[in-house]
Amino acid sequence: MSGANSAVSAQKPTRARFVMMAFVVSLAVITFVDRVCISQAAPDIRRDLGLDERQMGLLFSVFALSYALLEIPGGWMGDRYGPRSVLMKVVMMWSFFTAATGAAWNFASMLVCRLLFGAGEAGCFPNVTKIFTIWLPSSERIRAQGILWLSARWGGAFTPLLVAWVLGVTTWRWAFVLFGACGVVWAIWFYLWFRDKPAEHPGVNAAELALLDGAEKNAPSHESVPWGRFVKTPTVWLLWLQYFCMSWGWYFYITWLPTYLRDARGVALGKSAILAGLPLFFGGVGCFVGGWLAKRLADRSGNVARARRIVATCGFFGAGTMLIVATRIGDPTFAMIAIGFASFSSDLAMGPDWGACMDVGGRLAGSLSGSMNMMGNLGSAAGAAVVGSMLNSSKISPTSLPTMEAWLTVFVLAATLYVLGGIAWLFIDPVTPLDQSSHRPAPAR
Repeated sequence: MSGANSAVSAQKPTRARFVMMAFVVSLAVITFVDRVCISQAAPDIRRDLGLDERQMGLLFSVFALSYALLEIPGGWMGDRYGPRSVLMKVVMMWSFFTAATGAAWNFASMLVCRLLFGAGEAGCFPNVTKIFTIWLPSSERIRAQGILWLSARWGGAFTPLLVAWVLGVTTWRWAFVLFGACGVVWAIWFYLWFRDKPAEHPGVNAAELALLDGAEKNAPSHESVPWGRFVKTPTVWLLWLQYFCMSWGWYFYITWLPTYLRDARGVALGKSAILAGLPLFFGGVGCFVGGWLAKRLADRSGNVARARRIVATCGFFGAGTMLIVATRIGDPTFAMIAIGFASFSSDLAMGPDWGACMDVGGRLAGSLSGSMNMMGNLGSAAGAAVVGSMLNSSKISPTSLPTMEAWLTVFVLAATLYVLGGIAWLFIDPVTPLDQSSHRPAPAR
């Protein structure tokens, strides 16, 4: 046995887990390109289909609603059947309805496409989180989440420029077909390469398996999910609450922000495409910095729970402050920089959020992260619909623009919810697994 151990220790580890990260990063980019492109194309869609702000708000909202409601089933399927087959199927599904969005001929057909597109995307991030719990040791998971969300945010950040360029050479309809095709290619390639258990992958040797530090214990199983334990655990409720608050404000950046820039700030299309990407660009940096900072503070203090609370709470409070600052700035470019810092601040919590799902959830990481993302996207759906209704109600006539007072109220409401999310994080235990008492003090590790 000692000879075998010596042989493993002398063996150079393969790097299959890095190929896995490349797949995940590329999927994160595709995911956000597919969901952000509609906000940049919204003026053309509204003109061609004859839609008003209320109807456009419902189209934004119905995606988030179906996305939210299918999060838990998507995560549960990953826990039970494995992320390989689940991700292949959901990526194919949402890619089809991304392309089908370009074929919509009226409000009802567009509504159906966005509903089913959201249902497909719901399975993405819970299953990616499941992959991390299987393919990475616990010490690397929060950093991986930071890289994942940086990639997702930057994919969304550059989408306005990408869509503006595509719309310059073709119609919004063909733009959706093009983006949908990218997902189909990814799904086929991923299914051929990936395995649910690293030990079953031909590109993983014993030395790389040893680096994973027993992560395969979180591999898919047919054990039932203890939903009752979820609803009896205060940390789970607080994770749901803070993600609802975060997503309410964040979803504005990928839905109504281009409209705000054009209608309220008078920014032209070209400049609007650049400015609209700032919150996601800054947010991507925040995702990476939040994961790095939480790990750095934990290493120095020896207390993972306290480090995550500090980073997340400061992020939420900073986001609320910067949104209010943005409303006081007259120049649209500097106002967008302030909004970018609000996005940076709120996304500092992304690493702690998803790190908590992995550590608290364990083998149930897919289900727990799915439930948290569900609550977050209920916040997104509510926010998109409420903003659309507020703006439409403020118009003096059907052809007039929403008032500046209505836009101010939108920002103040989002800032208030950010503060509420920061308060929730003060009481979250982000490290104690669900199979231990939810009332036990958080361990310092």
